[in-house]
Amino acid sequence: MERRRGTRRRRKRTRRWTCAEPPGEGSAAKENLDTKERSTKTWWDWTWLRRVRNGEGRSESMERRAKEGWEQDGGMESKGGMEPDTRVSAAPRARANYGSTGTRLQVIEKIHQAMEEDRKFFSFEFFPPKTEEGVENLFVRMDKMVAAGPLFCDITWGAGGSTADLTLDITKQMQNMICVETMMHLTCTNMPKEKLEHALQALQECGVQNILALRGDPPKGQETFVAAEGGFSCALDLIKFIRDKCGDVFGIGCAGYPEAHPDVICEDPEQMAKNYHSDLMYLKEKIDAGADFIVTQLFYEVELFLKFVKDCREIGINCPILPGIMPIQSYGGFQRMTGFCKTKVPQFIKDALEPIKDNDEAVKAYGIQLAVDMCRRILDSGASPGVHLYSLNMDRSVMAIVEQLHLTGESKIQRPLPWRPPTSTKRNGEMVRPIFWANRPKSYLQRTENWDSYPNGRWKESSNAAFGTLSESKLIRPKALRVKESKMQQWGEELSSIDDVQAVFSKFCKGEISYLPWVESEGGLQSESKILIDQLVTLNTSGFLTINSQPRVNGAPSSDPKFGWGQPNGYVYQKQYVEFFCTKEKLLTLKKKMANLPNLSYQAVNAKGEVLSNISEADVNAVTWGVFPASEIIQPTVVDPKSFLVWKDEAFSIWLSVWASAYEEGSRSRQLLQEIHDTYYLVNIVDNDFVQGDLFSLFA
Repeated sequence: MERRRGTRRRRKRTRRWTCAEPPGEGSAAKENLDTKERSTKTWWDWTWLRRVRNGEGRSESMERRAKEGWEQDGGMESKGGMEPDTRVSAAPRARANYGSTGTRLQVIEKIHQAMEEDRKFFSFEFFPPKTEEGVENLFVRMDKMVAAGPLFCDITWGAGGSTADLTLDITKQMQNMICVETMMHLTCTNMPKEKLEHALQALQECGVQNILALRGDPPKGQETFVAAEGGFSCALDLIKFIRDKCGDVFGIGCAGYPEAHPDVICEDPEQMAKNYHSDLMYLKEKIDAGADFIVTQLFYEVELFLKFVKDCREIGINCPILPGIMPIQSYGGFQRMTGFCKTKVPQFIKDALEPIKDNDEAVKAYGIQLAVDMCRRILDSGASPGVHLYSLNMDRSVMAIVEQLHLTGESKIQRPLPWRPPTSTKRNGEMVRPIFWANRPKSYLQRTENWDSYPNGRWKESSNAAFGTLSESKLIRPKALRVKESKMQQWGEELSSIDDVQAVFSKFCKGEISYLPWVESEGGLQSESKILIDQLVTLNTSGFLTINSQPRVNGAPSSDPKFGWGQPNGYVYQKQYVEFFCTKEKLLTLKKKMANLPNLSYQAVNAKGEVLSNISEADVNAVTWGVFPASEIIQPTVVDPKSFLVWKDEAFSIWLSVWASAYEEGSRSRQLLQEIHDTYYLVNIVDNDFVQGDLFSLFA
């Protein structure tokens, strides 16, 4: 099994299919290591940073690429008298992240950034399920796991290249809907050059910029690897092909083997030593050819990994090396995998597993603790800045591992924006969204996926783009929002009156049910809205059916675990906001009260499109903004009247397509939901006094 390399300085890169000519040499500032950094880095960390910053110890290929850079595709070509684009420095920059520049980073750049900040990280690996239901369940599980803050996630190509099309589709969804930096495995198995070119183009078109280049396993039914006609026989040739074809469009990872590749593992110690050395030299060739970093094959002896890293450094491999950690989840699976990969299993692990091998829960608990101990030793040694966890598409073990390592949690995750930013290069620079899709971000992503550009400063700058038609079938939704029985379990076997409907909304606010039809993900209210639980429950029991809200915030630190986002040392602000359905009678009562409350702005519309409002359609209202050092004010969330009218069609349709569809035609439950759809108004209200405002006093 091939798995994964490197140190490459931050550089300008083309986003076109064909590689642009390098605009010329540039220079990178060389920083000095300060005393604090010297005292906290291990020998491996210190050597890596010194060599990267001083331009030492790199291959000729890496030196050339670091100096040349590539054209930044921003509509500006290198012509006579024009300076090359220098927006991205040739050296790693600690704060060049999404929140500060609006750019997307390749995995290697994210690794560089984490190392500069002395921040440990983790990543997850998944594989393509065999069934459609398995794929749907994977997306739901993946969505929860990504919330923990992995640096990136990768998806395998499938044994023998058997799942190529599915892998490409999952990769696209991960990058554009799950919104996690995604790395796709690409192998040589059953892949002539034409198929490889198609895969590379498909990745670029969907905004993916990371590849794990592997030889791959033999096709099913074959014991030895045979190159496809017109294809490649090894990862080295694949890496060269990608670099020659695409330049630096893609960040490339490659496989490393702490025990040598399984194909060359043998019993003869003398021959094994030669094979191990040859394997290391081949790994260096992959790095020199253009791979950026290494992810290792699974192992269970930490000493082997530490020796492997040291051996790599001694032959001039100075790139990041991520340990591949596969937690033991079942005894049988562990036996099969270690046998297939010829992985050494220490005697103490065999002894621990033997008495519990028939107890799945005990095996899983032991696997979690073993993986935690391994990761802790590796991270404390400084041999690697992070760990790569093979999830086997299951969340329990790997999530327990990162939690016990204290690599996740609200205090560990600095959100670049209030919403999870997409990682696709197609949406580079996107910084502003309407608040209405706060609980349905995947719907928003789908409806805007074909826009030519995305607002990166003010919403009005891109407000003319048309929203696409919503396709519910394309959305990644949990079973509770897809299966009739699950819907009824959440929202009631029968609805006999409006009181039953109001009770569903109240239960959601109190956390007694996990889903509401207007919320895509499990877990109840968003974290910041939980401080409004009492007020929201009161509203719902009074007939104001809430689907979106946020509290006011007046200058919370950007590091605040509940409200914070953006760069360090900044301050964030919010206007109080609430969105709900109500009868026309209740709306008119509120309208009278709001006539004497100039700080409140509102908009209301029914399913027919009849509007009541005290603002014009051009009045875009920033309801979230942030102030950061050496930066313009960022306002990532707005209330836009035009977008609200687009959202209302979707919001009203959910009453019928998602909720009413759970009940039989002609039933009282279905009739009741149809009546609400036909007669209620959708209302949003903003309290513009973010210092002392009290929006909920309106409903007293």
